[in-house]
Amino acid sequence: MSVSELYPSHASLISVLRSAGCVFAEDEADLLISTARDRDDLAAMVERRVMGLPLEHVLGWADFHGRRVTVDPGVFVPRRRSEFLVAQALELAPPRPVVVDLCCGSGALGAAVLHALGDGELHAADIEPAAVRCARRNVAPVGGRVYEGDLYDPLPARLAGRVDVLIANAPYVPTAEIGLLPPEAREHEPLVALDGGADGIDIQRRVTAQAARWLAPGGALLIETSERQTPHTMAAFTRHGLDAKVAVCDDLDATVVIGTRPARREPASA
Repeated sequence: MSVSELYPSHASLISVLRSAGCVFAEDEADLLISTARDRDDLAAMVERRVMGLPLEHVLGWADFHGRRVTVDPGVFVPRRRSEFLVAQALELAPPRPVVVDLCCGSGALGAAVLHALGDGELHAADIEPAAVRCARRNVAPVGGRVYEGDLYDPLPARLAGRVDVLIANAPYVPTAEIGLLPPEAREHEPLVALDGGADGIDIQRRVTAQAARWLAPGGALLIETSERQTPHTMAAFTRHGLDAKVAVCDDLDATVVIGTRPARREPASA
């Protein structure tokens, strides 16, 4: 029996989703119905969801920071907890800032920052070609640019020393714990967007190691991490000359380490 024959009604669609393990089956049913172009499209979408694809990949978008963000298959899905990183970035951003979004994935974080500010300069980078293609569609409305490459490597040299806000949702899952992730993540999101190395902060260390070169005086680096890894993330910041602090949001189960490049000090008068 085909999927389309299993749900002639809204209630049966919910039942199909619930049987597949979808905890929020009612909400998912409403989203699928509102997104589908017709009954055949709805049947195909439900089939993909029942097979275990992330809801966002099935819909083609995610709700992030009050906006719909395009999320293509195989691209990291922006998590709601990362909205806290965006909020912290907005508090620190000067007027018309230069913003860089590393490990940008879909580009959701950088686009959210620029959209909320209304003005500024956005540059984003990711090593995954699929993510770069997706991010370009998401940052285009705010005038941003997306580059393909490893961390800072593809950024224009002219940005060195000019970045006011540097955000990086770098992968921070320890390699040995990848297998413990939900199947939606480990089977359908790129490993490079999840695997943070033996202790989960290998990529964070690489980001912090070069941050001072790219940040403007007084500019800030913001990295999402976990409560357990916070001491190690903080140590990486301070090791590379950044004044570090931690921000926590219990409601979103979010932890962000913020490192500021010290502003230039005027030489003491004789």
